[in-house]
Amino acid sequence: MITRRDLILRLSSLPLLGGFLGEKNQLRALTAAPARNLAKELGIRTFINAAGTYTAMTGSLMEDEVMEAIKGTSREFMMLDEVQDKVGEKIAAITHAEAAVVTAGCFSALTLGLAGVLTGMDQKKVEALPHLEGTGMKSEVIIQKGHNIGYSHALINTGCKIVEVETLEDLEKAINDKTALLWFLHIQSDRGQIGHEKWVEVAKKHGVPTMIDIAADVPPVENLWRFNDMGFDLVCVSGGKALRGPQSAGILMGKKEYIAAARLSMPPRGSTIGRGMKVNKEEILGMYAALDKFVNTDQKKLWKTWEDRTALIRNAALSVPGVKVVTDVPELGNHTPTLRISWDTAKVNLQIKELQERLRNGTPSIEIMPGGSHINITSWMLQPGEEKIVAARLKEELTKASI
Repeated sequence: MITRRDLILRLSSLPLLGGFLGEKNQLRALTAAPARNLAKELGIRTFINAAGTYTAMTGSLMEDEVMEAIKGTSREFMMLDEVQDKVGEKIAAITHAEAAVVTAGCFSALTLGLAGVLTGMDQKKVEALPHLEGTGMKSEVIIQKGHNIGYSHALINTGCKIVEVETLEDLEKAINDKTALLWFLHIQSDRGQIGHEKWVEVAKKHGVPTMIDIAADVPPVENLWRFNDMGFDLVCVSGGKALRGPQSAGILMGKKEYIAAARLSMPPRGSTIGRGMKVNKEEILGMYAALDKFVNTDQKKLWKTWEDRTALIRNAALSVPGVKVVTDVPELGNHTPTLRISWDTAKVNLQIKELQERLRNGTPSIEIMPGGSHINITSWMLQPGEEKIVAARLKEELTKASI
C-alpha cells in the first residue's frame, strides 16, 4: 500500500501542471483504485489465441481506437437512426457500396438483407414476416448445394424455403416467380460448380437480387469492395473477426433500396423479426472505427508480422525430431499464414487431443485448433510477444512426449 510519505515524494518529482489543480489531478491519479479484473474475479479462463477468430473464442480483440470510440460515445445520447445514417454513409464510401448499415453480426445481416428484399418499403409486409403466405411476398432462396452448410438458417428465419442447385442448368430451371434471392457463400465457392460472376450474371438476366456472405473472408482487404464492384446486390461481413470490431457487430452493404428496406426490420422499430438484433450506438461507431483502422493499416507490414510470428513457432516445432510442419494460406476464408503441424507417433507419443488439453491447461492457457491428423496454429490473433510463449510451450510438450 502506498504511504502518505511515498505519495508526497512522488508528487514532488512530477512537473507542475498548473499549481494546485495539477497537484490535485496527480493525487487523484496516484490514489485511484485499480481497475477490476472481472475475468479473475469471476473465475473466467483467459488464454492466448493461436487458433483464429472463432465465435466460441470470442472472435478477435478490439483495437485501441475501437475501445476509445466505444468509451467516448458512451457518455452522450444520440438518435440511433442518425448514428446509422452517418456511419452507413462512411462505410458505403469505403466499400464502394450504395449504402450500408451496421448489424448484430453477419448472421443478422443475412436475415435483415433478405427481409429487405422480401418486403421492400411495405410496412405491412415488414410486420408480417416470417409469415409469407397470402402476403404476395416471394418465398424461395436458391443456393448451390455445396454452399448450404448451416449459415443459410439465417435466411429461413424470414420464412423462406431453400432450393438447392448444382449445375448451371439446375439454376436456370429453379428460378421462378417465387424466387426471392440467389445466395452465395464465398468460403464455399470451391464447393460449387457456378462461380461468382456467372451467379451474378444469371441473376441479373432474370431480375433476381443476389447476396454474398463473406463473414470470415477478410483479409484480403480488397474483399471489402470486390463483391460490390462485381455486382452483388447485398454483401454481408462479420465485424469481430479480422476487422477487430465488436464481436456482436457486422455490416450489411449494397444497393440503397435493399438497405433502406432492411432497416425497416431493424431497431429502433418494433413488431419486426429483427427487433432482437439490436446494435447499440457504441457498437455502431466502434464498427466504423474498426473498419477505418483496418483499411488504413499497412497490409504488407501486417502480413510480414504474421509471417515472422509463424516462422518462430514453425522453427520451434521442427526442432523436435519426427515433427512435420506445412505452412499454408487458405485461399478463401481465414486467409492468413497457417501452420499445419503433425508428427510421427513412433517418435512423439502424443495424441492431437492430448496436446490440445496440455496447452489449454497450462500456464498461460493456449488455444489451438485440432485438424484430424494435425493441429492448426495461426498467428494473426496473437499479441506481441505471445508467439514466443506458444513456440516454447509447443516445443516443451512435443519434447516431453518424444520417445
